[in-house]
Amino acid sequence: MSRYALELLDIGCTFRAKDAQGQRYTAVAGTTLRIGEGEFVSVVGPTGCGKSTLLNVGAGLLEPSSGTVKIFGQPLAGINSRAGYMFQTEALMPWRSALANVMVGLQYRGVSDDEARAQAEQWLSRVGLRGFGDRYPHQLSGGMRKRTALAQVLALDPDIILMDEPFSALDVQTRQLMENEVLELWADKKKAVLFITHDLDEAIAMSDRVVVLSAGPATHPIGEFAIDLPRPRDVAEVRTHPRFVELHTQIWNVLRDEVLKGYAQQLQKAA
Repeated sequence: MSRYALELLDIGCTFRAKDAQGQRYTAVAGTTLRIGEGEFVSVVGPTGCGKSTLLNVGAGLLEPSSGTVKIFGQPLAGINSRAGYMFQTEALMPWRSALANVMVGLQYRGVSDDEARAQAEQWLSRVGLRGFGDRYPHQLSGGMRKRTALAQVLALDPDIILMDEPFSALDVQTRQLMENEVLELWADKKKAVLFITHDLDEAIAMSDRVVVLSAGPATHPIGEFAIDLPRPRDVAEVRTHPRFVELHTQIWNVLRDEVLKGYAQQLQKAA
């Protein structure tokens, strides 16, 4: 078996613009990214640089224009059934309770209702929501909805976890609680994680490795940094570690110019 859980090899993604001219543009070009088994990798880059595009390619939701995707050494065809995907906005069904939302993926896989309910209750308990299974999404706080979404993904026991800025809408305190919970659960199961974020502090605090993408168009990796901070980590406390400050400076020196380029591009589009 490959030591890599997920390999994106020389990936290119070209799209047709939605404007009247319908010109083609390249969002991602020549991008290679490998995630080892049990490795937590974060990808950072400017807004609109193609981070989510790469995540969708890894999930099998988007077929790349060029390149190859491998899952545990095997070429990916169709949806990546070994991956769980936690979206930026919760994919919770508003007409289902928290418990029923966690159950639904298990039921689709053919698990009996009784067993799905037992597993869902167990996972809600693990993410701190014991006793809240009968609440509907509109009755839960933002942090509780994120916990439900996390339980929904983890209940399926995926070998690869794909996370697209899952905590960006949360307040700072709730966000740090969620980050620590994810690290605790990850340390227990050691799944391969590909984590997309705009927040460099978050990327360093959580990851084994941080990959920096260039500004678009034709996004590609321009830096890769091993995060050699000791584990287990508390995401608030680790930010005061001298090595954290050193890593932040190194990565920001690579990322800064790309963020400025990306910002200039966004202003140009809005003009």
